[in-house]
Parts: sequence; structure tokens; C-alpha cells
Amino acid sequence: MSNYVEEKKKESYDGDVDIVTTEDEEYIMQPEIRQAAERRLVRKLDFRLLPTIVLIFIMNYIDRVAITSARLKGLESDLGLTDLQYYTVVAILYVSYCPAQIPSNMLLNYVTRPTFYIGTCVVLWGVTSALTGVTHNFAGIIACRIFIGLPEAAFYPGAMYLLSRWYTRKELAFRSAILYSGLLLSNAFGSLIAAGILGNMQGVLGIAAWRWLFYIEGAITIFVGFQAMWLLPDYPNNTRWLTPAERRLAQARLAEDAGEADQDSAEASVFEGFKMAIKDPKVPVFMFMCCSQLLGLSFVNFFPTLTSTLGYSTTVTLLMSAPPWIFASICTLIGAWHADKTGERFFHQTAWWWVVMVGYIISLSTMATAGRYFSLFLMTTGYCGFTLTLVWVANAIPRPPAKRSVAMGLVNGFGNLGNVMGSYIWNSKWSPQYHQSMIIALCALALASFLSFVIRWMLVRENKQMEREEMDLMHGPERQRIEEAAKLEGITFEEAIQRRKGFRYLY
Repeated sequence: MSNYVEEKKKESYDGDVDIVTTEDEEYIMQPEIRQAAERRLVRKLDFRLLPTIVLIFIMNYIDRVAITSARLKGLESDLGLTDLQYYTVVAILYVSYCPAQIPSNMLLNYVTRPTFYIGTCVVLWGVTSALTGVTHNFAGIIACRIFIGLPEAAFYPGAMYLLSRWYTRKELAFRSAILYSGLLLSNAFGSLIAAGILGNMQGVLGIAAWRWLFYIEGAITIFVGFQAMWLLPDYPNNTRWLTPAERRLAQARLAEDAGEADQDSAEASVFEGFKMAIKDPKVPVFMFMCCSQLLGLSFVNFFPTLTSTLGYSTTVTLLMSAPPWIFASICTLIGAWHADKTGERFFHQTAWWWVVMVGYIISLSTMATAGRYFSLFLMTTGYCGFTLTLVWVANAIPRPPAKRSVAMGLVNGFGNLGNVMGSYIWNSKWSPQYHQSMIIALCALALASFLSFVIRWMLVRENKQMEREEMDLMHGPERQRIEEAAKLEGITFEEAIQRRKGFRYLY
């Protein structure tokens, strides 16, 4: 083995050589080689995993909120919907979407090929989205909205869990921001696509333009779902397009990041993670924080309607809906990059909510076109904070994976109840000012900020507890055992202590 390693060193490994042998598995772990190999692994993931999930997320939200654009072109009148029925159509998706996330993530942790699981779900919601175009009454569109929520429930918490199985704590925030930028861009692109379809396809083949919107967007989603089945990775131990050495490195880097292997115990059942998650006091606080923030950000489901209060035509309204979301996408990436660099979570999340609150205050103070449109830019930045929610959950509840997956499902599933409530607070009776809606949303964000501070306090307290436990290693019988172990390993006592130290929660 030593001769092999020496020969490999002479080859000046640059990270571009395929690694396929057992000897390479040992070679890649050599300290002087590993850094380049790890960069190569992360780069390979970034160029294959991230573009795929971003594209899926774009289609996820385009399909989900297409109904808000279709409303501007006659959906309500064609289906004979009242205002209350329309709000119910918007909200009913979350009735299936929210509870389905928990069993979906429980199942995902035990599915050996998440590529097929996620890809199949994408295809199913694409089919259901397309079928929305053939509905002719309230019952039909309600059925479509219920059934589109079930497969969509698998994606966002599932994608975040998949990211947490590949990236370290200091890498996760920026990658999740790239993922979530797909949602923000979907609001921009969705409006642009809707503007093109609704503006040019009215009456084509005798079909209303809003029906074409669902047909076309659903067909694109189905195509993307089939592609995702081979583009996405599975888990670090079984991804087919990685070499054995790269799979070993992927597992090793996560184990070192948290001080233990990223795997469940052999005897752990499907429900073990659920029991562990609900017993952790941080989880319910995260759940209510997420619910409160999504209530505060529920304007997203009515964004074209809010933009229409500026007084422009349908096409111009949809075009004007795009720039605020492009701006939010840029802010999301910058904020998450800085969050990864600093390791800080609380201010990188809640500060964006405070920006939204300023936006609401501006909208409450004026109906001037410039002021209102500027406030829409501020309001969209709230999702820069939401981007870090499941990242923070993964950081605060890192192991075992079964617990982490359930916690992420619980937080996002329960949190989306905020969207259910939010579907009813943007009542057309309060238009065009929507003052009551904004006051409710502003108060919800204030509550979310308080709960975020509670989580920070809990994590600071747990970190201090770990520090006290580690100080105990410096004294008494435990110190003697560590000193003896250090002598056997040929390292100093300080180095041995450093090895014993665990990770710290990011707050």
C-alpha cells in the first residue's frame, strides 16, 4: 500500500482522475490528497444535484400558484366560483400537502433510491396539474388541488433532507439558498410564462388561455420528473454515478462534521425517528415559528393580485410581478453565502422578516404607485429568511438521520398551516389597500421573530452545557485515561482532548 501511495503522489493528483480501485479508497483519504478530492466531489454534486432540484422547485411552485395567474384571465367566472370558493381552492392544497410531509420524510429516510421516489412524485403532480385544465366546476378543481398536494409534499422537505445527507453544516445554507432561489425564480418565471400564455393563447383550438396554462406547465413538469430519476443522487453509500472512493469520502466528511456517522442504528424502526423528534423541545418551537412566518409571508399566493392593485393591465401586472422575485433571489444567495461563512443563523433569518415588516408599514402608509411597488420588493425578501429555516433545523437536530428527516417534515408540514390561514386573510373585501391583511401578517412575523430568539437561546444553553461536560475531561480519572490513550496513539494530551470535543450547534 505504501508503494502505491507514493506512486500516486508522483502523479500529482489534481482531482480530475477517476477513482475506481480499493487502493484508491485508501489513497483518497491521505491528508495531502483529500482536500483536492473533496473539492472535486463537492463540485460534482454542485453541477448535477443543484441544477436538477432548482429546476424541479421552479416547476413545483409554478404548478402550485398557476391558479393565481389563471384567476386574472377568467378562471373564476368560467368555473362559477365565488370569492369564498376561490380562497378554499387556494387553501385546500395545504390540507393534503401539510400532513403528507411527515410520513413522506419518514419513508424517504428508508427508501434506498430517493431518485425514483422524488422523480415519481414530480411526474404525478405534473399529471395532476395538467388535469386542472380540464375541470369545469368547483368540485373538479378542488379534487385536483387536493391530489396535487400529496406528491408535492415529498419535494421540499425531501430535497432539504437529501441536501443534508451530502453537505456539511457550513456548506448547507448556501446550497439550500440555491434550491430556494428556484421557488423565488418560479414566481418571476411563472409570471412571465403566464403572461405569454394568457396573452397569446386565448381561444386557440377553442380552449381558454387559463386552461392552456395548466396543460403546458403540467407537461413540462412531467418531462422534468422523468429526467430527475437519473440526474439526482441517492445517498452517499449507494449513488451510482460516484466511484467507491468518492462514496467513502462523502460519508467520512459528514461523519467528521458532526463527530459521528450520519446513519441510523441497525435496530431503529421507521417510527423511532418520529418518537425522538417529538420529544426534542426545539422541534415544536421550530414548528410554530415556521407556521407564524409563513402566515406572515402568505402574500405569495396573492402576489399577482397585490401587483394588480397598482392599476395596470393583466399582461403588465404579470410582467411587473417578476422583478421583485429576481431581487429576492439575489438577496437569498448573498444572505445564505454569508450565513455559511459566519456560521450565524438567527440574524440571517429574522433580519429579513424585519425588512418585510418595513414593507408592510410602507404599504399601510401609502397607496402611491412607487411606494407600493417598492414595498413589494421588500416583502419578497422575507423568503430569504425562510430559506434558512430547514437549514437551521438540520443544524440543530443533526443526528440520527431518522430524527432529522422527521423533524424537517414536522416543521415544514406544520409550518405550511400558516399558508392555509394565509389563504383567507387576503380577502378581496379588503382590497385594494389590504390593510387588515398586512396588520395580521406583520403581527405573525413579530411572533416568528420572538420564537426564533427562543430557539437561539435554547441552542446557546445546550452549547454551554457541552462546554461544561468537556471541561470535566480536563480533571480527575477521565484526564488520566485520556493521557494514557494519548501516549498509546503517540499524540499530545491537547490533541487527544481536541479529538474528544464534539460539534457545536449553529445559532
